Amino acid sequence: MKRIVIIGGGPAGLTAAYELLKNKTDDYEVVVLEESDTLGGISQTVHYEGNRMDIGGHRFFSKDDTIMNWWKEILPLQGRPAYDDIILKKKKAYSKGGPDPERVDDVMLLRERVSRIYYNNTFFDYPVTLSMKTIRGMGLLATLHAGFSYLGACLHKRKETNLENFYINRFGKVLYRMFFEGYTEKLWGRHPSEISADWGSQRVKGLSIRAVIGNMFGKLFHRKKRRVETSLIEEFLYPKYGPGQLWETVGKKIEAMGGVIRQRHHVTKINVNDGRISSVVCDTGRGDMTIDGDIFMSSMPVKELIEGMEGASTIKPEIAKAASTLPYRDFVTVGLLVNKLDLVNETDRKTIGNIVPDCWIYVQERSVKLGRIQIFNNWSPYLVKDPDHTVWIGLEYFCNEGDEFWNMSEEDCVSYAVKELCQMGVIEKDAVLDSHRVQVKKAYPAYFDGYSHMNELVKFLDGFENLYCIGRNGMHRYNNMDHSMATAIEAVKLIQKGEKDKSSVWRVNTEADYHEKK
Repeated sequence: MKRIVIIGGGPAGLTAAYELLKNKTDDYEVVVLEESDTLGGISQTVHYEGNRMDIGGHRFFSKDDTIMNWWKEILPLQGRPAYDDIILKKKKAYSKGGPDPERVDDVMLLRERVSRIYYNNTFFDYPVTLSMKTIRGMGLLATLHAGFSYLGACLHKRKETNLENFYINRFGKVLYRMFFEGYTEKLWGRHPSEISADWGSQRVKGLSIRAVIGNMFGKLFHRKKRRVETSLIEEFLYPKYGPGQLWETVGKKIEAMGGVIRQRHHVTKINVNDGRISSVVCDTGRGDMTIDGDIFMSSMPVKELIEGMEGASTIKPEIAKAASTLPYRDFVTVGLLVNKLDLVNETDRKTIGNIVPDCWIYVQERSVKLGRIQIFNNWSPYLVKDPDHTVWIGLEYFCNEGDEFWNMSEEDCVSYAVKELCQMGVIEKDAVLDSHRVQVKKAYPAYFDGYSHMNELVKFLDGFENLYCIGRNGMHRYNNMDHSMATAIEAVKLIQKGEKDKSSVWRVNTEADYHEKK
């Protein structure tokens, strides 16, 4: 029996374990090592005083039917109305014979996707729509300027040597500066001209003014079958109690199938012998533990993986240096429980308490550090202890571990966030009933500095025959959850076939049309 050691209990690691164990004809011993006491990685759900926080916001949608069916296999789609559906008398495409969310917890909800951009004290649809509301918000002169700017970008394409040029080629300079430049700089702490265009090709490929126009006319003429970019989708699946519920359920299924999940096992060393990984050493909080294995799947940060290798005499100084300079962006969410929002719902979408219907509000405004606002009531009413009388929101900040914002006390951080929301006119100071802060390290692998050496690092890692890198941090790639899962599924296929060429894993979410057909 082969022992497969999986480092990381996030979406990639848990998907790999599940896929390895579900086929009873395979003879594998599967061990998952998770450094925290929570499954799901950044896709966990944080519990606080009866309310739940989704870290980063996770829409369950993929253009890969395998992934969509995988999710619904774990948590079936609702067959009856959820709490807010009942109150608001919403009609949806419920699954015939599916569970009732009011009676059953293991259920996926079908949710409406509404997002907007806050820019220049005005709210714009996201993705940007060519509506009269958008034109009024921008002003006729600015709209014309943006149109000519886009035409100019079409006629004079820039070399996509950085993310700035990537965006300008698709939206023109005016729209880029209005809706992308400031937010991107907040997210990464670098100007888009300093960031590789690879980020754009992996996160927003296919999204452009043409895609927006095509989507608009598709709806206008009621075309039922049309290619829809991920950022343009209007509905998504969502677990009743947030993304962590799904991964906690997967964890239980893995253990029921004979897999072992060891939490609070932080991998600190990777032992290498004769070009293979032989074992890993974990800090358990009660002393070190060495775990041997035949095959290793890693979703731990590439930087930490390479830095932790011992006995790898083949590591050249330039490889070690490149790994040490791989950059990451860290993340802070401030949860605020408020009695009301000072935002008027001017849409035709009904909500409990008539709050604005947004899942996310992207804050493009440069006068505040705040990057994005989540309204958890609109993700699922079951995330909120009292959705009839309170609004539970998450304020997302991007920073670097150890910087001034990261090192703030929780009290100071909450005060800072409340002050910015009041400045934006989102809430009144006395509206806040409770608060909670969550810090996440290495939430976003970044595309500058040491990233330019990723090809050499990939070649080095692939040189270890029994090592498979999967997931967001495991591949230093800003994957969505479905792409992280797809890398795990592909790696499992290679292991089951005994194939050594891992290039197909690295190709996930890099090919121009990957997962684009639906």
